[in-house]
Amino acid sequence: MIKPSPDLVEIASALLPGVRLDKAVRATEGNIHEVLLVPGVAAVRVTKGPLTTASMPRRVEVLRHLASAGLPLQVPQPLGPVTTFGDRAAVAVSWIDGTHLPEGVGDPAQIAEVLDAVRSVPLTGSLLEVVDDRAQGPSWSAIVTEEILPRLPVGWQAEGRRRLDAVLALEPVSDALVHGDLSGSNVHWSGNGKLLGVLDWDMAMPADPAVNAAQMAWHGWENVRRAVSAETYRRARTWDALFGVGHLVATMNGRPMSSPDGFIRAIVPWLEANA
Repeated sequence: MIKPSPDLVEIASALLPGVRLDKAVRATEGNIHEVLLVPGVAAVRVTKGPLTTASMPRRVEVLRHLASAGLPLQVPQPLGPVTTFGDRAAVAVSWIDGTHLPEGVGDPAQIAEVLDAVRSVPLTGSLLEVVDDRAQGPSWSAIVTEEILPRLPVGWQAEGRRRLDAVLALEPVSDALVHGDLSGSNVHWSGNGKLLGVLDWDMAMPADPAVNAAQMAWHGWENVRRAVSAETYRRARTWDALFGVGHLVATMNGRPMSSPDGFIRAIVPWLEANA
C-alpha cells in the first residue's frame, strides 16, 4: 500500500464526510483508477482521465444491477452518486472484507465456486444493456488483426496469426457475464476459505465464459483443469495462448486501442516468457 496524495484524500473527504481518513491507504495504482482504501468503511475510486471519467456512471450502474442479481457473494455498492472533480470522477463504494489468495494458491473447489457464482448471473435485459458495449467500437479480432499483429516482432507475426486463427476456430458458445479481471486481489476470501466477494467489475462484458476460467489461472492451470470441464479448459487455454487473456480483454467489448505500441510492449515479454 502507498501513502495517498493530498488531492486523493481531499476527494475522499468530500465523498465521505465525517469519516476519519488517518488510516486510509492508496491501493497499487491501476490503469483506470486511483483507489483510496478506508479499511472497514469504503474504497474511493477516482478516474485518471477523460475516457474513464465518461464511463464511470456506466460502471457504477453495473454494480447496482449485480446487487439485485442474487449473487452468492458480495459486490461493492456505491455509497453515493458519481461526483466530478474537474476532469475526474469519483465514487465511494462499500468495503468488502477478506483477502485475496497469493498467486498459485487455491484449489479446484474454490475456482469452481467463483466461476459458478459469476456464471449464475442471468445476462439478460437491463444488465446486458449496461455491460454490452461491442457496438461502440471495432471487434476485438479486427483490433488484433489490424493494430496488433502488424506491430509484433517479425518472428512472432506468423505465430500470432496462427493463435488468432485458433481462437476464431472455436465453436460458438452463448455469451455469459465475464468479469474481465477475475484474479488476484479482486477475489476476497475469509481466513477459513469462504468466498466473500468479488471486486472491480469495470471490465464486465458479455463473452465466452471460458475467459473467466482462463483468468482463474492465477491459481494455477492444473487447478483450473480440475475445476472445469475438459471443453471449457481447452477453450480457456486457447484464449489465453493468444497474448495472455489478461491482456486480451483490453481489446474486447468495443474498447478503443488507444496505445497499440504500449500494448505490444506489454505482450511481447509475456509471449517470450510463455514460448
